[in-house]
Amino acid sequence: MEVLLVPNYSRAQAVEGARMLAFYLEGQGVGVRWVRDGERAPLGAVTAEGADLVVSLGGDGTLLRAAGIVMYSGVPILGLSYGHLGFLTGAGSDHVVASVAAALAGELHVSRRATLSVDVGFGDAEGRAPVEEWRRGVFCLNEMALSRGAMGNLVEFDVSVSGSPIDRLRADGFVVATATGSTGYALSAGGPIVTPEFNGMVNVPVAPHTILARAFLTSPSDVVELSMTPERPVERCVFCDGRLMEGPEGLVPMVVRVSRGPGDIVLLDDDTHGFYRSVSRVFYGGTRS
Repeated sequence: MEVLLVPNYSRAQAVEGARMLAFYLEGQGVGVRWVRDGERAPLGAVTAEGADLVVSLGGDGTLLRAAGIVMYSGVPILGLSYGHLGFLTGAGSDHVVASVAAALAGELHVSRRATLSVDVGFGDAEGRAPVEEWRRGVFCLNEMALSRGAMGNLVEFDVSVSGSPIDRLRADGFVVATATGSTGYALSAGGPIVTPEFNGMVNVPVAPHTILARAFLTSPSDVVELSMTPERPVERCVFCDGRLMEGPEGLVPMVVRVSRGPGDIVLLDDDTHGFYRSVSRVFYGGTRS
């Protein structure tokens, strides 16, 4: 068997935890690889190919990075919490060896999480020309976020679902999230907390200049499209799980299409009710066991 370690290299405790885990696994005859991380670990792996388990050691951001490495390969991910929030991670840092041993033995709860596939069309900054280039099939576990640019001007765009117009909005942006991402940016923008079993999309306008626009849910088969209006050619940005989607020089996002991804991410947890316990702990201040 082989385990791929994805630590948050900026956290000394996470790196030390990964070293301790590697020492244990190698003693059990399990192969260990470390993910590459620029200057900190330039010789590590860049894919999950050949791995039987991916272990994320950090916060939710580290787990999102692990998901971006795994993508649709089906390799399960176990998140060990060394971060500030730890909503997505399946175990605390004080149970590293026990949690990984249970994962390798097939004793943990399996949660399949829907993903997003995002297409971004880039065009002339003034909006006078049609889309010139596409970036297609961008993977997301949490969300796609359309956002205003550095100048702070409102973005104007048309929202449609599977070809049916919804509205023209002027807003700070728009978030399309999975159920997993419903507790991230979408929640901060006023969206609902959604059970991980929901396979559709959560759509949330960000600070719309109207009191009528509300969050709404779409089915797994729908396609959400955001089209920038040429009447307001302001700066705007598109982010996928926090990664900026950049086009060719001189071109800006003109169209964003979001659909359900072709596969799921497999997360491991030692608690079949872990989602609701985390909701209570993180968002409602619950302390009862």
